Amino acid sequence: MNDPTSNALPDAQALRAQLAERSAHLQAAAATLKRELFGIDAVIDRVIESVRAWYVLPQIVTRPVIVCLWGLTGTGKTQLVRRLAQLLGFQDRFVEVQMDGFSHGASGRGPATISGLLAQGGMAEGAPGVLVLDEFQRYRTVDEQRKDARVERYQDVWALLSDGRLPPPLSLLGEIETAIAGALYDADREASGNDGDGDAPARRRRFSLSTWEAEELRRNLKLDAPLTEVMAWTPGQMLDRLRAFHESRTQWETDYSRLLVFVCGNLDEMYEEMATRVEDCDTDADIFHALTRGLSVIDVKKALAERFKPEQIARLGNDHVIYPSLSRTAYEQLIRHTCERYVEETRASAGVGFVLDASVHAQLYADGVFPAQGTRPLFSSTHAILSATLVQAALWALEHGAAPGDAVHLSMAGGRLRARFEAHERHFDAPLDLSRARRRTSEDFRCLLAVHEAGHGLAYALLFGHAPLEVRINVASFEGGYNSYAPRKAWSRRNLLDSICVSLAGRAAERLVFGDAHATSGAEGDLRKATATAARMVRHLGFGLRLSHTDVAGGAGENVNTSLAPTNAAIEALLREQQSRADGLIAAHTAELLTLVDELLRCGSIAPARFVELLKLRAAAAPPPGEPIDAYAMRLAAFRAAAAPRRRAPGRRPSRSSGCAEAL
Repeated sequence: MNDPTSNALPDAQALRAQLAERSAHLQAAAATLKRELFGIDAVIDRVIESVRAWYVLPQIVTRPVIVCLWGLTGTGKTQLVRRLAQLLGFQDRFVEVQMDGFSHGASGRGPATISGLLAQGGMAEGAPGVLVLDEFQRYRTVDEQRKDARVERYQDVWALLSDGRLPPPLSLLGEIETAIAGALYDADREASGNDGDGDAPARRRRFSLSTWEAEELRRNLKLDAPLTEVMAWTPGQMLDRLRAFHESRTQWETDYSRLLVFVCGNLDEMYEEMATRVEDCDTDADIFHALTRGLSVIDVKKALAERFKPEQIARLGNDHVIYPSLSRTAYEQLIRHTCERYVEETRASAGVGFVLDASVHAQLYADGVFPAQGTRPLFSSTHAILSATLVQAALWALEHGAAPGDAVHLSMAGGRLRARFEAHERHFDAPLDLSRARRRTSEDFRCLLAVHEAGHGLAYALLFGHAPLEVRINVASFEGGYNSYAPRKAWSRRNLLDSICVSLAGRAAERLVFGDAHATSGAEGDLRKATATAARMVRHLGFGLRLSHTDVAGGAGENVNTSLAPTNAAIEALLREQQSRADGLIAAHTAELLTLVDELLRCGSIAPARFVELLKLRAAAAPPPGEPIDAYAMRLAAFRAAAAPRRRAPGRRPSRSSGCAEAL
C-alpha cells in the first residue's frame, strides 16, 4: 500500500489493481450479507456505499468514517457490522464497545476511555480498523429535562468522532506524577534512614507503580518497554520520560483517524408509539414496515436532540442509515431459513428428514412475530414449537421403520402438529399460546366485534377512497378488534370531518344492526378519539366559528385564549352532526356492511385487496405511494388558470427573473 504521507505519485497500474480487487471483494461481501440477512437489502447497499472509499482506497482517509445505524430492536444492526468486519478481513482489528450501563456512574473493570479499549483490543495507531459503539442511545449526555447528565466513562468518544486524534488523559498522567512524587519522597526518607516510626529503615520497595498505573503510563507515553520494567523504574527515570513526553509534539496525540466507526442504537423517539407496542402481535408486519420506511435523517436528528447536545449530534455526521421494521416477506424468508436449519440438524443427528407444509410456516408467523421487537421473539417461538417436536417425530418415525433418508411430512391440523410417515400418522401438541388467545370462544362477542369493525372499515373506504390497511377481530394483544389506516401528510377540514365520521361509524353499525338500546360500551375509545379531533378542529386549527388558539395556559406569558367553555357547545354540535352522517352512511350500505361482517366471522381479518374485491367499490386497495394528501397541485393549477386573465394587466410584461437562488 502507498504511504499516504508521501509526495510521490502512486503507481497507476498498482492502484488500478487495488481498486479492482477491493471493489470486487466488497461486492462479494454485500452478496454474502444479503444471503444471510433477510429483508435489509437496501440497508446493506447503503452501508456498502458508505464504507467503499474507506475500504477500497484507505490511503485517502484523514479522519474517521462514521456510519450510524438506527432501528428497532432485533433488526440486525450489530449482526451486520460484525459480519461485515469478518468478511472484509478486519476481525483482528475490530473493537466493540457496549455504551450502555456505564454512562451514569456504573462500576466495572477495564479502561474507562475509548482510547484505552482500542489499545486493549490491539488497535494499531494510524492503521485502518473497525470500531462499533453499540447501544449508543443509552450514552445520553442530557436528561429528560434537557439538563446535563453525569457521564463518567468514555468521555473521549466525542474527540474520537471529531477527528480521530486523541490527546492523553492529562488527569491520569497527573495522578501518575503524584504517585511518582510520593515514591521520590519515600526514597528520600529511606536515604536519610528515617521510616517515620523511629525504627530501622523500611525495606526498599521493588516497584514504584502498580500494574494498572504502569500499563496506563506505557500506553499513554507510547512506550515499548516490558510492563515489569516500567513498574521497576526509579521515580527519576519516570519523571524524565514524562518530561520528554510533555515536550514532544509528535507523540502528543494518538492517531485513530483511519478508523471505520459504526454507531448503533435504537431511537424509540424516532419510531413514536411503534417502539412501545411490544405486546402487538396482531398488526401485520407490512404495516409497521410501511410506517417506518418513510423515516429520514431529520427524524434521526430530532430523536438525538432528546439525548445529546447539539455539538455532539454534529460530530455523528449525516450518514444515518435507518432500518425499517422487517416486512412480512422478510419474516417469511427468515422462517423458511430457520426451519431448514432445524430440519437439517435433525436429519444429521437422527437420520430422518422432514418436509414442512406451508401451514407450519404460517403458524410460526402467527405465533412468533411481534413486529416492534424484531427477530428475537420469532427465534424463541420457532425453537419452542419445532425443536422438541422434530426430535419426537423422528423417534416416532424410526420406531415405525423409517430408514436414513426417509422423510416425515409435518403440517398443522386443529392447533396441533401432524406428522405423517407412509400410512402412519401422529399428532403432537405445540405451545401455540397466541393462536389460543386469538380464538373468540363466544359467538356473540365475535358477532359484536365483526359488526363494529366492519362499520369503521366501510365508512373509511367510502370517505377516503381506499381500503383500510387492515381489519381484524381475531386479536391476542387486547380484547377487541381494530382497523388500521394510512397516515396522512396533511389534514384538511374535510379530512378531519371524515375522520370523525369514521370514528363514529362502529357505533353507527351497532345501532343499525342491534338497535340503539343494545349499542355497547365498545365505542368509548372511538368517542374519545372523535372528541379529541373535534376539539382540535375548534380550539387549535381555526376550523370553527373563531380563530383564536384556545387552550389551558401552562405558564405566565402564554398567548392563548383560555376561555374553553364557549367551545364546548360547538364541539358537541360537530360530534352530533357527524354521528348522524355516520348513521346515514352505514344505513345506505347495509349489503356491503353484511358482506364485511361475514368475511370477518369466517376469516377473522380482511386484507386491502380482499376488501376491495368483496365490496366492488370504486376504492383502491392501497393509498398512493407516500403519505396520502389531497390533490393540491391540481387545485393550484385550476386556480392559476382561472386567475390568468386577471394577471395579464395591460402594458405590463412578465419578468424573466425568477429570483430563486435555490440550487436545482
